[in-house]
Amino acid sequence: MDNAKTRSNKARKSFSRNKAARAEARAAGSSSGKPATKSAGKFVPRHNAGGDKRGNGQDNGHGFGKTRPSWGGTKKPTRLKDHPRQTNRPAHNNRQPDISHVAPQTPQARDGVLIWGLHAARAAWMNPKRKVNRAWLTDAGQKLFEATQAEARDDLLKRPDAKRQERADLDRLTPPGSVHQGILIEVAPLPEPSLNDIIDADPPPDLILVLDQVTDPHNVGAILRSAAAFGAGAVIMTERNAPATTGVLAKTASGALEHVPMLHVVNLARALEDLRKAGYWCVGLAEEGAKDLGELDLSGRTALVLGAEGEGLRHLTRQKCDELARLPTGLQAGGGAIGSLNVSNAAAVALYEVRRQAKKR
Repeated sequence: MDNAKTRSNKARKSFSRNKAARAEARAAGSSSGKPATKSAGKFVPRHNAGGDKRGNGQDNGHGFGKTRPSWGGTKKPTRLKDHPRQTNRPAHNNRQPDISHVAPQTPQARDGVLIWGLHAARAAWMNPKRKVNRAWLTDAGQKLFEATQAEARDDLLKRPDAKRQERADLDRLTPPGSVHQGILIEVAPLPEPSLNDIIDADPPPDLILVLDQVTDPHNVGAILRSAAAFGAGAVIMTERNAPATTGVLAKTASGALEHVPMLHVVNLARALEDLRKAGYWCVGLAEEGAKDLGELDLSGRTALVLGAEGEGLRHLTRQKCDELARLPTGLQAGGGAIGSLNVSNAAAVALYEVRRQAKKR
């Protein structure tokens, strides 16, 4: 017990001595304008101390290890961001050029959709319903696009002035392997019609395409191109499991995005019911169809329904179709060794058959 009291008294005395020493050090530092530090149980000005900025490694008198620096006066330690090596650091030679003034480095621009390539960009540029926000052209792209620009001026279309850019800048703004031809424009999305807008039109279209969860933008773009070529009035897709309207889709569509309305529905089965009530004969394409497509009477209003590759039409979608038909492919149908087509190719063949029958009427 006596030993404990003795140690406690020594600790209090040591604390008092160090407290007084700290007060003296603060007074000394304030008068000299220099920071002070501890050394061998007493405080000395920093410029006379032998320790570094993080403390001199001496015990603080309480057995708690190394001391921390005590800063006198109003001077503060140098911050890392204020260090000359941080602020005056030379630029790296391999740093990529800053093209943030061109557009965000992503295929999806901040104010709309990026569209590239001559045909897709020309169709959007000449569409009065399409708002064009910005445009970038290389020297080669300017030569390809100048006729389109002149035609738009003659039609009094409001279009922005194109900025001249290097090809490498456009390469970074488009997906790898994109053939942009030195032409890149940023456009606002087109207004999307509703299903009622399509079937209540005067006159309503006699041919509509319905896609059941076709997700590949290349396939959807190719289907849109075929739809525009064969005069389909609209392409209907599901709201979920369908590609967004991106530059990839627009490039593959080759301008068809400006001519064929594309709309999304929440419930495809209900949309098929609405089409049937409006007088459309809904024909689903499936390998197990009982008849070839050419055996059906497609002379009236027709809605061709196509499913995703591999899975095909979903069960409920099949039930909502008036009839399932097949294309004459594969050995059993008298065709070749391959029994099925890519969904975009199947759409083109089916569209041709509908138009072939229409010419006979």
